[in-house]
Amino acid sequence: PGSPYQPAIEALGNHPQKKFYNVSKLGGAKYDTLPYSIRVLFESSIRNCDGFLVKETDAMNILDWKIKQNNVEVPFCPARVVLQDFTGIPAMVDFAAMREAVRNAGGDPVKVNPACPTDLTVDHSLQIDFSKCAIQNAPNPGGGDSQKPVAKLSPLKAQPRKLPCRGQTGCKGPCGAGDLSHSSGQFSAQIENTPILCPFHLQPVPEPETVLKNQEMEFGRNRERLQFFKWSSKVFKNISIIPPETGMAHQVNLEYLSRVVFEVKDFLYPDSVVGTDSHTTMVNGLGILGWGVGGIETEAVMLGMPVTLTLPEVVGCELTGTASPLATSIDIVLSITKQLRQADVAGKFVEFFGSGVSQLSVADRTTIANMCPEYGAILSFFPVDNVTLKHLKHTGFDVVKLEVMEAYLKAVKLFRNDESSSREPEYSQVVQVSLSSIVPYVSGPKRSQDRVAVHNMKSDFQACLNEKSGVKGFQIAAEKQNDIVPVQYEGNEYKLSHGCIVIAAVISCTNNCNPSVMLAAGLLAKKAVEAGLVVKPYIRTSLSPGSGMVTHYLSSSGVLPYLSKLGFEVVGYGCSTCVGNTAPLPEAIRNAIKQGDIIACGVLSGTKNFEGRLCDCVRANYLASPPLVVAYAIAGTVRIDFETEPLGTGLDGKSIYLRDIWPTRRELHTVEEECVISSMFKELKEKMEKGNKRWNLLEAPESTLFPWDLKSTYIRCPSFFDKLAKEPVSPQPIENAHVLLYLGDSVTTDHISPAGSIARSSAAAKYLTNKGLTPREFNSYGARRGNDAVMTRGTFANIKLLNKFIGKPAPKTIHFPSGQTLDVFEAAELYQKEGIPVIILAGKKYGLGSSRDWAAKGPFLLGVKAVLAESYEKVHKSQLIGIGIAPLQFLPGENASTLGLTGREQFSILFPPELSPGMTLDIKTSTGKVFSVIALFENDMEITLYKYGGSLNFVARRFL
Repeated sequence: PGSPYQPAIEALGNHPQKKFYNVSKLGGAKYDTLPYSIRVLFESSIRNCDGFLVKETDAMNILDWKIKQNNVEVPFCPARVVLQDFTGIPAMVDFAAMREAVRNAGGDPVKVNPACPTDLTVDHSLQIDFSKCAIQNAPNPGGGDSQKPVAKLSPLKAQPRKLPCRGQTGCKGPCGAGDLSHSSGQFSAQIENTPILCPFHLQPVPEPETVLKNQEMEFGRNRERLQFFKWSSKVFKNISIIPPETGMAHQVNLEYLSRVVFEVKDFLYPDSVVGTDSHTTMVNGLGILGWGVGGIETEAVMLGMPVTLTLPEVVGCELTGTASPLATSIDIVLSITKQLRQADVAGKFVEFFGSGVSQLSVADRTTIANMCPEYGAILSFFPVDNVTLKHLKHTGFDVVKLEVMEAYLKAVKLFRNDESSSREPEYSQVVQVSLSSIVPYVSGPKRSQDRVAVHNMKSDFQACLNEKSGVKGFQIAAEKQNDIVPVQYEGNEYKLSHGCIVIAAVISCTNNCNPSVMLAAGLLAKKAVEAGLVVKPYIRTSLSPGSGMVTHYLSSSGVLPYLSKLGFEVVGYGCSTCVGNTAPLPEAIRNAIKQGDIIACGVLSGTKNFEGRLCDCVRANYLASPPLVVAYAIAGTVRIDFETEPLGTGLDGKSIYLRDIWPTRRELHTVEEECVISSMFKELKEKMEKGNKRWNLLEAPESTLFPWDLKSTYIRCPSFFDKLAKEPVSPQPIENAHVLLYLGDSVTTDHISPAGSIARSSAAAKYLTNKGLTPREFNSYGARRGNDAVMTRGTFANIKLLNKFIGKPAPKTIHFPSGQTLDVFEAAELYQKEGIPVIILAGKKYGLGSSRDWAAKGPFLLGVKAVLAESYEKVHKSQLIGIGIAPLQFLPGENASTLGLTGREQFSILFPPELSPGMTLDIKTSTGKVFSVIALFENDMEITLYKYGGSLNFVARRFL
């Protein structure tokens, strides 16, 4: 391409046919001190430097990061874009509309394609829809069409235990079958009108009629969007659509799409990504720079424009020491995220270094990176190292590709070495986390915020017995603390005492487990069974995997039969024990607990443990990691010091301690990488290649232009390109504009953008009713993002909108020529019919909140030509320019009231033929007042975009 840095292109060592920009040579000593994440920004600026969108000064600013951080804006051209379908639909609709406009203006529509490789995953809305069906959170380990149980053969045959379920015998699945003898069930989420199968026995479930109707409606609702996506995947280059029901976790899809190093026509460069998905940041765990942005920025990147960001501070997080053997992945992840939250990393990059990094598996890294919103960082970057390469090998990466990748990353110094001799980058600040300080905790016995270190558990429970009744105490008299109550159960005598465990539930709740922690529970169970340990039969044990992903971990590693042998049978998916859905305890046990006033315990890996929640006679409840739940179940009591006391006696009569059967982190990582990850990616690859039956059979047009269905209420050709012309026009004056809305301070994008369900009295509801829809069929604004008529009517339709003309919160305004109070849309429509332009008056921080594409698109389609505010949220201001609305700002110290404006005047704004950044303009009102404002264009690029009528039109002209 046309970069002035082309002399820096070199051939790669042992692979001379591969070429790359040798940025490390170009940047010299300064480059060597840059954080790895900033090196990625630097490489992108060198490769994309064209003198207009990315200038040489931008590249030099990034190289001078040490002194320029926080002070300059820099452009970044990511290597690819990830969309999920809710945000993907408006973007693809805009591309379809652009093809139409280019054809109408005499250009070749076939040339209109995304400039940047784009992956669009369609599972998002469908999963949301499924959850309303008969089976909530049905396990779908890989989706697809297979409806046969997939059992992992194992030398150990699972011994089914019949468990009563919710007070009835049988499985927690809706089929009512009683026997839980499956080892693993695969269940394909249904959309069409086919019988739903119980995920555990694969037998049809008797269904209420409403569910069937609901399902027919769901597929009907999605068919139109799916057909549009199918058309997009056929006609556009540079876009790949990941069809629905590809299954696995969303995260795995994101990881499957990762390249780590891009290779285009033998040219190499680092993978990087922006996406509209909240999970986008997890790819930083693989050494891929990426973060989430709004719809308009994503679309701009798809059109070949950069995203701009303030050159960020980079906080180095140094991991040292070795974690305690009992500390699970989740203990480590939560401890690191807690320390980052305390370190104030909001709005900054975080980058990990130090000897402890190589102890974290890729699953741990992606979990930490995925939790960015929890601690406010833009992203958490783990540079590629040997752990990453090993992981990629197991995900099925080609060996030659891996060699090239490693050679390239080392050549541009983006590969992190474990050797202490290698020089660490310089960071804005360093946060130190000692892994040795991370010890496993449980929470309880009554509140989840009361944490107890596992090594203190025995003494802490003793203290609870002594304490007065209250948040922790049970107030048991000293002479009764060692009481023992004998009980007969299934022909044997057992002894119950304070601290005895009667409920042990392994639950995978999304916020407290990543699958490797469930795997740890399985490996612990395997070692326990092999050593001859058992769980007492009166303990109510259960296993609720929570998601298909976890089932995949447990079944592909072969540990399910061992969990089953200890009594941990799969009882269902979704929230069971932690919301109190536990099978009742055996009557003999309940009576013994009540007679002896025993403080019995429940141990579970859920998130809630209020007293009596699990069962009214279980007064102490502890939250613990899944492997600790299994350990405590084997011990049968919480009054145990795992360090000094054995769990039980083995087959050979020897005492067995927890340390003897606890899986090491290395064992875990090995099983995870070699069994689970490799089988998961193999299955996913097959699915991606095969597609699924429904998607393959779905008919979609193949025409260059999309055949818009004029009756459609989901997808419509928007009017963004109605004035597409080859040459830019000088900015037109805004003459005699009325004020559509007079707003105060802190108006958020939620006030502006259509969101949530469609209110029955709204303008959007009237439109849909006129199209023959009933309120039940309205669906949400999110689902109708591809229809600009609905979205425009939903703009400023928030019931909390406070318009000073109305004086109370309501989505209303005054149409001044007639004096009527109308819905905002109806007033705007009247102004447009009368040919009167409109502007918005606002206070400070206009456009606060998360980036929403329709917060700019909506006002544009309402006919808003300019916004005049005291100050703006930066991202929203850029979006206004990106759609063709002028952001104007009062002079410092001035606002509508200091200038004596009522908002009922008419405003005229004259633009000079040549705009320059930050210039002042004069506004004249119909009352004769003249005042000055600042035009908030910060650079030549923003002025150019505004002249062309926004970024969509600017790019569309390239195709003429």
